[in-house]
Amino acid sequence: MIKIGKVTIYVEDQEQAKDFWINKVGFVLKFEQPMGPGMAWIEVGPENDFATLVLYSKALMKKQKPENVAHPTLLFSTPNIEEAYERLKNNGVKVDELQKFPYGSMFTFYDQDGNQYLLREDK
Repeated sequence: MIKIGKVTIYVEDQEQAKDFWINKVGFVLKFEQPMGPGMAWIEVGPENDFATLVLYSKALMKKQKPENVAHPTLLFSTPNIEEAYERLKNNGVKVDELQKFPYGSMFTFYDQDGNQYLLREDK
């Protein structure tokens, strides 16, 4: 069986990204290890979930493989969209309007670098 383990997000500032995902979104720090001067391997994710986001230096990746720096499209899920919307909004996260469709509710939110993500409700 294959499952999602890690998704890498290329960020301008790893500490700001870590703060965003932990203190605004509510993820926990899963792993952090120095990789050299001014660089660390940082993983964050939901507390009881196996999958993590790797917050990797965009500047370093541009030097290693510039073609890989494009931002991925990530769709997150929640069992309570209204609660998640209010929590992110109250934590100062930029959010678009909560959209309700016959097939489900969702909204877009933005990280500290302006990257967008979609959060949808799973029922």
